[in-house]
Amino acid sequence: MAVKGKWAQGIEPRNFRWVMKDVLAVCERPGGYGANHRRVRRQEEIIWVREQGFSPVISIIASPANLHNYDELGVTWLHRPFSNHEDMGVYLAQFLPELKGLLAARHKVLIHGEELGDRISGIVGAYLVWSGLMPTGPKAISLTEQLTARQLGPVGRELVAVALTLPPAP
Repeated sequence: MAVKGKWAQGIEPRNFRWVMKDVLAVCERPGGYGANHRRVRRQEEIIWVREQGFSPVISIIASPANLHNYDELGVTWLHRPFSNHEDMGVYLAQFLPELKGLLAARHKVLIHGEELGDRISGIVGAYLVWSGLMPTGPKAISLTEQLTARQLGPVGRELVAVALTLPPAP
């Protein structure tokens, strides 16, 4: 097997964070978001994601724009849009069991939004408490803040609170 050069391995996406080492990670949208988005960077970051073995990548961005780039580079993806008008309870009741199933099937999962913000961080905290990995909402919030290196705001905290109202993971 030929040794790949540094550039053939791609570059790590911005704000990449492991939630569970070699199992579950989060980051901002490959290529950046808004005015900072760059096509070449997106391609390099998707190559890195592919080379790390993530399958699937889950995008929670409302728009399906640029998801075809995963296909072009041979990366499996799922689109689970989470808009500002989404009912958090309904969304989490569908998303969390799907995520648990992927992890139980030993998939290496990467979740991304436009940025590593409250929605992604809140989903992480929600998963931690819903799955039983953390015993309480405050502990899930604290761990999520440590893992993502950012403070959870009102939306993130609400996602954790909503997860506590859902039937626990089987």
